[in-house]
Amino acid sequence: MMVVGIVAVCVVLALLAFLVPRLSRHPERGTQRSLGAGSRVGGKAPGVLGRIFSKPFRSSSKAVGRSGAAGRRTRGRMPF
Repeated sequence: MMVVGIVAVCVVLALLAFLVPRLSRHPERGTQRSLGAGSRVGGKAPGVLGRIFSKPFRSSSKAVGRSGAAGRRTRGRMPF
């Protein structure tokens, strides 16, 4: 279920970054901030469990950043 949610957020951010690049930064940062909080909380578990619990949040945060950057980069390459 979480995977579907992250994919949906990435698609929405990529579209937003393509249509209005400057306004897409705030939602991207907000999403990364909430995922970072989840990663920090998951990382407080002891030992190996901390790494296991925080990894999905870290990789999701990277995906959100990449999708926003890809939308802005694609917009920059458009001829209009």
